[in-house]
Amino acid sequence: MGAWALLLPLLVATARAQVCAVSNNIFEVQENTIQSGPLAHIDVPAGQQVTLGSSSTPFAFRIQGTELFLNVTPDYEENTLLEAHLECKSGNTVVTQLRVIVFVLDVNDNPPKFPFKLRVEDVPEDSKVNTTVIPETELEAQDPDKDDVLFYTLQEVTPGAGSFFSLLGTNLPALRLDRPLDFYKWQNMSLLLLVRDTQEENAQPSHTATATLVLDVRPADLRPPWFLPCAYSDLYVCINAEYQGAIPTGHRLPAPLVLRPGPIYAVDGDRGVNQRVLYSIVTGQDDGTFAIDANSGNLTMTRSVPSPKTFTLLVKGEQSDGARYSVTWVTIEARSATGSVPQFPQSRYYGTVALNSAVGVEIRDTASPSLPLRVWAQDPDFPDLNSAITYRITNNTKFRMDGEIVRTAAQLTQKGVSYAEVEAMNTVTAGTARSVLEIQVLEPQGPAPTAGPAQSQAEDRRFSAVDMAALGGVLGALLLLALIALVILGHKQFGRRLKCCSGKALDHQALAFDNQAFSDPQEANWAPAPRASPGPTRAGPPEPPEPTPQEASGSAAAGPAPGAPEAARDGGSPAAVRSILTKERRPDEGGYKAVWFGEDIGAEADVVVLNAPAPDAARAPDSGSEHSGDGDDEDGEPGGGSTYV
Repeated sequence: MGAWALLLPLLVATARAQVCAVSNNIFEVQENTIQSGPLAHIDVPAGQQVTLGSSSTPFAFRIQGTELFLNVTPDYEENTLLEAHLECKSGNTVVTQLRVIVFVLDVNDNPPKFPFKLRVEDVPEDSKVNTTVIPETELEAQDPDKDDVLFYTLQEVTPGAGSFFSLLGTNLPALRLDRPLDFYKWQNMSLLLLVRDTQEENAQPSHTATATLVLDVRPADLRPPWFLPCAYSDLYVCINAEYQGAIPTGHRLPAPLVLRPGPIYAVDGDRGVNQRVLYSIVTGQDDGTFAIDANSGNLTMTRSVPSPKTFTLLVKGEQSDGARYSVTWVTIEARSATGSVPQFPQSRYYGTVALNSAVGVEIRDTASPSLPLRVWAQDPDFPDLNSAITYRITNNTKFRMDGEIVRTAAQLTQKGVSYAEVEAMNTVTAGTARSVLEIQVLEPQGPAPTAGPAQSQAEDRRFSAVDMAALGGVLGALLLLALIALVILGHKQFGRRLKCCSGKALDHQALAFDNQAFSDPQEANWAPAPRASPGPTRAGPPEPPEPTPQEASGSAAAGPAPGAPEAARDGGSPAAVRSILTKERRPDEGGYKAVWFGEDIGAEADVVVLNAPAPDAARAPDSGSEHSGDGDDEDGEPGGGSTYV
């Protein structure tokens, strides 16, 4: 036994020397890695050859001598495992078979991919909150890399869309509704779905992909029909209109009734659904007086109403699919039409027409020359009878009515203004109304228009360039005359003040000073004062109002009166006296009394009558002092230009 133990290694070594062997038969290689050197060394016994067996991965390996090389750049997404089958042959006899396995390791080298670039999804407006709008299986992306975990985020493209939708989770891309939808405010929204194969944005390597989601909000049938015009409405509710009308007794109106505030008309409250509305009368007419068109809502009479009566109809508007309906009231008052007369909205209508216009030419509206003049009236009580109103011109054979249009009835050969009375008569009630036409016959700018379609090509201009130039000349002349008159009046009113301000000395005789306190018309009937005695007198009347600044300055310029006491001239002395003008006039001297008082009010006073020089009377009109002159004229006394201090 001990001898065999010694011979066994020798026999194994001898056997190995007779077969092929490799240094390692299992390898791991990262994908996308280029192996420049040999993958393994093959021990080949003498007299044998090594080759790649047919079961090897095609084109993946090559043998050069006794070296095994990797012939391709491994790609995990194509082959996760590469196999080389080595056959050692002695002649044609296979002596040894070896297997070399290469495991390709996956790396993050591929971006994730969505199954779509754009996904459009219809979302009903009445979808419940927290419901899944698009499931995860329809939104998740695919990543060829084996071990990648995908992370999803949702970004809004339409501002505010992110508040309506979200994802169930970072790794669960199912789309969820977070708040109620509103078709009127959000009819479609766009979101950007982003996926990344790393959790951190800055990780390397990292790959992303995006896809766009468009959510179209489909309107739901949430609201019944609305009768228009709504008494109150917003985007969600409407208080239905109620309709009123009037019909004449004893008459059956052939046309649809005219109602207020308008015809019976309803629309689907859901504009997006917009179902057709069908009309019917529910209650209110047991005798079948009225009929309503199911499609248009027009209300018509089936027979006349013999006596006054009020009908209250309940009208229903129902969606054509029968899903929703609403009702409203229609009140029709049947009353006697006796005494009902039409009314013109204007008491006078203005039109123009070209001179020498032929018969049948339309009269143009003065306010809108491109339009024909339309004259119309309406019955305020029975609007349905407006179509029964006829028109005629009663007092002018040059014009005639063609419905509501005014036309020429004869060729117009004279320029000027023509007047005509137009009468409107309601053929049902026999009520009449009248209005006036004022038509200007103007010189045409081109050939006189004729009846027919060509008349609409008439010139709209009413004045030529020559007329406008003449008008401008007249206005310019009037403006010049107005300026000259203003200069003359200004000179007469302010000429003396301008001379004074310019620094030139005023003529001594031109100075005139009026005491306005004596020129008030209310005091024009004062009785003249008796002639003053040679001696001094005492003052009795109170002081008049203080003189105006103009009077004060005039008094200063005139200086003290010749007969005044010396104390009166010395205004700065303590014993200065003050002057009070009385309201007593001296008819024989044409002046007023001036009384000076000393410190003792009861002392003797000097009375001096101040008379203006004669030349002042001649210049009084130019001085602008109208009050003093008027006062003298009233009393019939001379001295209208007297100066009073």
